[in-house]
Amino acid sequence: MTDLIFRAPAPARGPVSGGDAQFGVRRVVCVGRNSAEHARDMGHDPDREPPFFFTKPADAVIPSGRSIPYPPATEDLHHEAELVVAIGTGGADIAVTDAMTHVWGYATGNDLTRRDMQSAAKAARRPWDMSKGFDNSAIIGALHPRSETGDLTQARITAHVGDDLRQDADIAEMIWPVPDVIAYLSTLVTLATGDLIYTGTPAGVGSIARGETCTVAIEGLSQARVHIL
Repeated sequence: MTDLIFRAPAPARGPVSGGDAQFGVRRVVCVGRNSAEHARDMGHDPDREPPFFFTKPADAVIPSGRSIPYPPATEDLHHEAELVVAIGTGGADIAVTDAMTHVWGYATGNDLTRRDMQSAAKAARRPWDMSKGFDNSAIIGALHPRSETGDLTQARITAHVGDDLRQDADIAEMIWPVPDVIAYLSTLVTLATGDLIYTGTPAGVGSIARGETCTVAIEGLSQARVHIL
């Protein structure tokens, strides 16, 4: 067996509700423009443009309740409330009708975004990876097994900054529901145990300032809370 030059870092992990167990994170994939109202907020026509995918590093995942430094290279940090789907069984070219059998569970998430960096990159027709995939940018609440929650198709999703309600919608309003997201994504990459899918945010995204706390909630799931230093 060949030795590694350096010791491999410990895998990223997400908390699991109801105990000390943790979910090992392999990869984080996010869905763009999966809400008609949010797509319109961002200046796009959801009827003509289907959702697309981008990624975050696995080690960007941060459990709820942490305080994190305000990220560098931005003065416009945004919250994006999202339902997170945890993959338990992998596969490629998964049929829509089989997609939910690949789901281990669900969590509440917050896809933090350096909005000014993203806007500048879009204007210059450049990739905007670093506006999404930076340190501490994937906040996640405790994961709940699908065996306990059932298939989540309808639930209120909200985001508060302090006491200010910023986002208020229902996951039923997603353009592509979870089975469709899994099926389509699996035609692009092979899904595997430990993958997390952030399924897209509703309308109402906005800034989080230094010293503020953002709390994302989804009915039936644990909250995802982060405090910005």
